[in-house]
Amino acid sequence: MNDFNAILEPGMLVRHPDKPEWGTGQVQSNIGDKITVNFREVGKVVIDGKHVLLVLVNE
Repeated sequence: MNDFNAILEPGMLVRHPDKPEWGTGQVQSNIGDKITVNFREVGKVVIDGKHVLLVLVNE
């Protein structure tokens, strides 16, 4: 897992760097390399933290 992704905790707001159309998402869980995020526009998505570096949102 990427070091940054390792700090993500439930409730944090993130964006997918390659999918801006998904909007802001809220981290639901972060277990191993799997990060579950509930995105505003597409719903719940499981992200592989080995391949995607999520972007923290400060709103």
